Amino acid sequence: MDDGVTETAPAAATATRGPTDPDDRIVSLDVLRGFALLGILVINIWLFALPMVGWLDPTLYGDLSGGNYAAWFVSHVFFEQKFVTLFTFLFGAGIVLFMQSKERSDQPARRLHFTRTFWLLVIGLAHAYLLWYGDILVAYACCGFLVVFVRKWGPKRLLALGLIMFAFPALIYLLSGVGYVVSDAGTQAEIESQILGSFGAGPDEIDQEIAAYQGGWLEQVEFRASTVFTQQTVGFISETFWQLGGLMLIGMALFKWDVLSNGRSRAFYRRLLVAGGTTGLALILTGVWYRELVAWDTAQVLLLAYLFNYWGSLLLALAYVAGIMLLCRAAAGGRIETALAAVGRTAFSNYLLQTVLATSIFYGYGLGLFATLSRLELLGVVVLIWAIQVPLSVAWLQRYRFGPVEWCWRTLTYGERQPMRRE
Repeated sequence: MDDGVTETAPAAATATRGPTDPDDRIVSLDVLRGFALLGILVINIWLFALPMVGWLDPTLYGDLSGGNYAAWFVSHVFFEQKFVTLFTFLFGAGIVLFMQSKERSDQPARRLHFTRTFWLLVIGLAHAYLLWYGDILVAYACCGFLVVFVRKWGPKRLLALGLIMFAFPALIYLLSGVGYVVSDAGTQAEIESQILGSFGAGPDEIDQEIAAYQGGWLEQVEFRASTVFTQQTVGFISETFWQLGGLMLIGMALFKWDVLSNGRSRAFYRRLLVAGGTTGLALILTGVWYRELVAWDTAQVLLLAYLFNYWGSLLLALAYVAGIMLLCRAAAGGRIETALAAVGRTAFSNYLLQTVLATSIFYGYGLGLFATLSRLELLGVVVLIWAIQVPLSVAWLQRYRFGPVEWCWRTLTYGERQPMRRE
């Protein structure tokens, strides 16, 4: 969604009122954003295509053997939480970039930031209630209203606060998990029942969810409204703000250290790739081992095993950052960089396009394939959507300056029609 990042390169000092020219951008940020946008679909496809418990705990719905286990394993180890982490880093960096460029050109930076964040919130609310409960735009907007006030802090302070915020929900999960483990059998059964009930894991609830999403659009809107409201209120206050807000601050710090803009040495990125990759994978794989050790006990999976991936994803995401920066140097101007950058420059449009395509495939107003495909088959759907988005993004930017949603967002932000066609 230009990832919440409208401007991605410092603008020259000018009194001109408007967004950064699309040809004046930090390419590495666009490539990283495109990489994140494509990767996040590997996990979002579970939310589009399966009952909620299917992505919450894969043993609770569907087959988890053979190729389906391999599909889950690859998705969990290399994709789950890693790509939303990258996206959120970039959102934080984008706030810094946007404010700096507006302040440099004597524009009302704070007012423009709050205006564009307000419209992000509006679009997110429509996306969440009308199309898909997995929306992240509302959470980004709500965090964006708040984290902007610390954007001028030094990178060390931003990193410290970001890590503290990020650690807060992890601490709650840890304490809850320990409390579960030391409880008696009766209390454990009650806790697990409450967890499963909150996610609609009972047979009747699963059947109702399947019927709703294989049904008509109005039925779906009514069914998901309570879920969306809970996520955007209780869920945001108790967990989402701390996790995403913390990652945004870490993203600000990384940008100020020139990590995201490909400003560090090759040796630095190689060290980050190796250190982040090895430690991150070690944690994540330990979490997989722990799941098997406790025989996929639902409460322990959600409260304790989850933490290995929570922290491992942060480290592996940093390794991905390093890998993309090295790619941008090794393949500058090549097809891979061009394709990923095109997806990144139209990320807002592509994020919503993923929803339109996926819901048209899985929901009742389209093909109605909700809860009918295996995990392995769902990865095939991901590849199909990629095959649509990548060439479409490249072709679009050959004729137009912005993606269609990016153009609308910019026009709303600046209060005047932005030029769309390339000259």
